[in-house]
Amino acid sequence: MTQSHDRKLSEVRAFVAAMTSEERMLVVVKKELYEGSWDEMLADLQARLNNKPYIFKLANRITDDIDRMKRLDKFEQSNNVDLSDYIELKP
Repeated sequence: MTQSHDRKLSEVRAFVAAMTSEERMLVVVKKELYEGSWDEMLADLQARLNNKPYIFKLANRITDDIDRMKRLDKFEQSNNVDLSDYIELKP
């Protein structure tokens, strides 16, 4: 492995280690219920906020979850990773 790859992997692991339990839950939900798609999950939560039909009922903190999702998605996009690869998905 190259130094840049090792550094990137270290950055991803540090990011994952610093994630809150809410952020971890969102990563698991994205993987398990939305086939790994932040876009589908975001659309679902926004539909709920707009009183439209929605798929999954998260807590009453939808706007906070949306902000968390955007942060996690931005990290995934900028580092070309899927955080669910770094989080234990418990049954």
